[in-house]
Amino acid sequence: MKKKVKITIIIISIIAVLLIAASILYMILSMPVDKNSNKKIEVVVEQGMSTKQIAKLLEKKNIIRSSSFFLIYLKLNKCDSLKAGPYDFTKSMNVKQVKEKLCGGKVKKDSIKVTFKEGKRLTSYISLISEKFNINEEEVKNTFNNKEYLKELINKYWFLTDEILNENIYYPLEGYLYPETYEFNKKSNTKEIITRLLDQTDKVLTPYKNQITTSGKSVHYYLTMASIAELEGLNEKDRKMIVGVFNNRINKGMNIGSDVTTYYGLQKPMTSDLTAQEFAQPNAYNTRASNMAGKPPVGPICSPSKSSIEAAINPTASDYLFFVADKNGKVYYTKTNREHEQTIKEIKQAGNWIW
Repeated sequence: MKKKVKITIIIISIIAVLLIAASILYMILSMPVDKNSNKKIEVVVEQGMSTKQIAKLLEKKNIIRSSSFFLIYLKLNKCDSLKAGPYDFTKSMNVKQVKEKLCGGKVKKDSIKVTFKEGKRLTSYISLISEKFNINEEEVKNTFNNKEYLKELINKYWFLTDEILNENIYYPLEGYLYPETYEFNKKSNTKEIITRLLDQTDKVLTPYKNQITTSGKSVHYYLTMASIAELEGLNEKDRKMIVGVFNNRINKGMNIGSDVTTYYGLQKPMTSDLTAQEFAQPNAYNTRASNMAGKPPVGPICSPSKSSIEAAINPTASDYLFFVADKNGKVYYTKTNREHEQTIKEIKQAGNWIW
């Protein structure tokens, strides 16, 4: 009996020690990293970031002591949804204060939401930046075209290479700025904005990094194909099929023959049909021109979505060589030019031609 009592006392003592240790650890991990530091530290929580990613970011910025503890704290305090946006933190904030700021979406007062839409050209982004941040448009354009700055970016980001410096490319960062809704400081400059968008591109492309590096094709190629698929197809299924058709044509030494590349090459909006002379006009983008047989355009023609990037990297294999879409966005695939011309005739007869 005495032995049982002793064992019970030992167990209770161990539990008590563990509870005391846990309480002390809880208190320590809840405390500020540095109660004397009031220096503001900006943390940008991007759209789509997981709670775990946010916790890791806060730990990396030295705002919390432990990301693992922070995740447990959020669960215990019933906060599973952290709001995106730019925040100002200090090391003197405790875990409760950090949690309340993120759960309440208490972003910086001087922040602004800006949506960069998929399928838009860089010229559209330049105008948007100028308008939203009150920066002279020519100044924004000069930043985008600054060779020394572009070389700095190439050294910083794994997916940027000297391919973007090709003299035939209109805008070196075309297709590389990920389309998304972002929250910025109203006083952000062009370089800070570019960095935010490129950081998001990095997050989107990194899961494909090994696949890309072992494929024998460059990121530039995939983003170029993704940008064309973005404008040619309305959904991922068609975009995958379309890229597969383009790959087939390139492998056979044929022209891609994509009208959207002609519009971009001429820097014209896609609001009306082009002439035969315009379709035949040679440049490094126009895949309808005779000098572009077996070649993709020199670079992307818009900012592609995640769906189009996935389509470019993992296209659907087929033996189709032609496709055409009607005014409703339905895509028809054929194997021969004769079948292709017949499909076009039928679309026109049905009154479904795009123009």
